[in-house]
Amino acid sequence: MQLAWRRAVTETRAILAKASAAWARHGCPGTAECCQLAVTRRQPWLWPSEWKVLEERLKRDRRPLPGPREDGACPLLDAGGKRCTVYEDRPFGCRTFFCHRITGPAKVPADETNALLERLRSANVAADDRATPRAILDYFSCSPSSARSPGEP
Repeated sequence: MQLAWRRAVTETRAILAKASAAWARHGCPGTAECCQLAVTRRQPWLWPSEWKVLEERLKRDRRPLPGPREDGACPLLDAGGKRCTVYEDRPFGCRTFFCHRITGPAKVPADETNALLERLRSANVAADDRATPRAILDYFSCSPSSARSPGEP
């Protein structure tokens, strides 16, 4: 991996940790409703560095990139469709999105979340000025080489 992308991935890991900390007082019932992408018709959008974090996780776990699920849910869910198999490395949008059953304080950490999103954007643009976020299922629907960010081998 190019040095610029290595830096972006390192920064992304720090941002993800801060996002989890910012939202630590909030929670959900753990039903994976938000992961039922065909049902919600909403997907998290990932920057290339977030995808690289997921690729690294799958490589560490010696797992291949999963294919799309027949039910349209996130391919990273377990076979039962209730648990994320990469929870510790889940993308920013998965850490900061909650369904209508959110628990915790009434005020969400919007300012901190927006600042972290800007850091995430900056980290990716620093690695490649053409970097843009893509819907998570777009990464799964293309070949491994086309899932990479522009400019990556």
